[in-house]
Amino acid sequence: MITALLLILLSGLSSVFAQDVNFTATAKTAVRVGENFQLNYSINAQGRAYQGPNIQDFQVLSGPNSSSSTQMQIVNGQTTSKVSYIFSYTLRATKEGTFTIPAATIEVNGKKYTSNSLTINVAKGSNVASGDQTQSTNTSDDLFLRAAISNTSPYLGEQTIITYKIYTSIQVSNLEVNKISSFPGFWAKDLHQNLKEFPQSREVINGKEYVVAEVRKFALFPQRSGEITIEPGELNCVAQIQSSTGRKSSDPFFDSFFNDPFFNKRYQNVEKQLFSNSLKVNVKPLPTQNKPADYSGAVGNFSFNSEISETTVKTNEAITLKFTLQGKGNIELIDPPAVIIPPDFEVYDPDIKNNIKATKTGVSGSRTFDYLIIPRNPGDFTIKPVTLSYFDLEKKQYVRLSSPEYKIKVEKGEGHAEAVTYSGLSKEDIQYLGKDIRHIKLPPYQLRNTGAFFFKSDLFFILLVLPFFIAALILIIWRRTVKQRSDIVKMKTKKATKISRKRLKLANKYLKESRENEFYIEISQALWGYLSDKLIIPKAELSMDNVKEILTRKNVNQNIIGQFIETLNNTEYARFAPGNKSENMGKIYHEALDIITKIERELK
Repeated sequence: MITALLLILLSGLSSVFAQDVNFTATAKTAVRVGENFQLNYSINAQGRAYQGPNIQDFQVLSGPNSSSSTQMQIVNGQTTSKVSYIFSYTLRATKEGTFTIPAATIEVNGKKYTSNSLTINVAKGSNVASGDQTQSTNTSDDLFLRAAISNTSPYLGEQTIITYKIYTSIQVSNLEVNKISSFPGFWAKDLHQNLKEFPQSREVINGKEYVVAEVRKFALFPQRSGEITIEPGELNCVAQIQSSTGRKSSDPFFDSFFNDPFFNKRYQNVEKQLFSNSLKVNVKPLPTQNKPADYSGAVGNFSFNSEISETTVKTNEAITLKFTLQGKGNIELIDPPAVIIPPDFEVYDPDIKNNIKATKTGVSGSRTFDYLIIPRNPGDFTIKPVTLSYFDLEKKQYVRLSSPEYKIKVEKGEGHAEAVTYSGLSKEDIQYLGKDIRHIKLPPYQLRNTGAFFFKSDLFFILLVLPFFIAALILIIWRRTVKQRSDIVKMKTKKATKISRKRLKLANKYLKESRENEFYIEISQALWGYLSDKLIIPKAELSMDNVKEILTRKNVNQNIIGQFIETLNNTEYARFAPGNKSENMGKIYHEALDIITKIERELK
């Protein structure tokens, strides 16, 4: 009996380890010049030593990016899962022709596997026809990300502005900027740091109107001369792609009416990954002719002034010397002015106050440097003028600014002699401030036994061992957290209700502000997003029918399923319903909140 059980177990294990390893490359076989597309290498086993293809005929925008996916199937109450490991690239077609992407290799259990190669046809101008009449989900003309810079050949230190804009002629949502260049070779200032919404406008390109949103804007200050490349930016969003057929009636009015997304159910939400163009900036060095000796890198247009609080004082009385630099340019990179103070004065490091403004036109503002100086000897003294040199971009030459000369008359004060700092030769070089003798310690005293030391005491050993216990505890908690987060399905299901309630909270805000369009978008995203995360189904694959089927399979009450479907329908048609708009929005909000609560209770 035991022998038979062992044979069955071994045969089962051999069937698991004997499964075929499939290493496959997939991509679109027909694209056009300028189009971005995905190249994926997938394998159904965990491997090592992945060696990607040598891609020469396409621009590599991103990759290789590794990920894994899990497919779950429920057949007759039995759950099976299939895991795939994917290495993905985002490519851009740059020239017309037929090109081959070579194979990739990977090692699994000591054996080397090679994928298939791919042949890509790149057409010019328009999409290569596909085999059916269904509208393509290619959105390269309807949705794209573009980077633009105000000056491609600035001087070293000159302010130039880079803007990332998304252009769309279709409905998009969930804009998320994944990656923006770190701008090596530049000092960058975010001009959208305090904005709550993206600035929007409309532009017409090649006769087509686009809604344009500025998603990022930076002021860049080049720190080295020569050619500098700014890498493409990356943005994720959800685009609404209509998937209906191209059939039309003879009446254009009915065509436009029934092709409206609110009446035509044949559209889907597709997650899109957009990449901007890269930029090359040729930074010119500053001229060396007539360059001042005190020049320290200021570029722009500035004014410089100073003021002093007192010119007639007594010894040990404080004087404030203030310098104010104001203008537009790399003002934050300018160092405090070099002030030459007579040796008979005590001077402190300047107190620097910045009032810098980052607007859509760039960086400007003022910096104030307050010097506190204290005269220690009586007499007549002079603070020499302080100079600041900068390169003026309009005049294309260096400009030298100067503060006035200040003459200070210091009279002998009435303070004690020990409060004065003497300067001079021999014994007068000693600075005596009257605080160099310790006070005599008076009772009560804090005494302890001789020989009682902290070293080798009980507390010493406790504190010595304590870090090891803390480190072990942190390691246990960290491993538990990693294990929980590695279960993507469980984490996504766990966060479904939290995310939906967050969207409902935002919808309630729009309700109070009577922002109808934003309200219905958030309500729809809350309902569909909740089902997508809770049931582990991509949003693009959700529909009324399969939602009903899956919830039925989950043993959800039929009345609640019907209520959920009804809420989805009410959400889509409520904006067209007659009556008070605020009342309709309030009704929809409470229906959505109620049904998500009921579904959550049923699925627990």
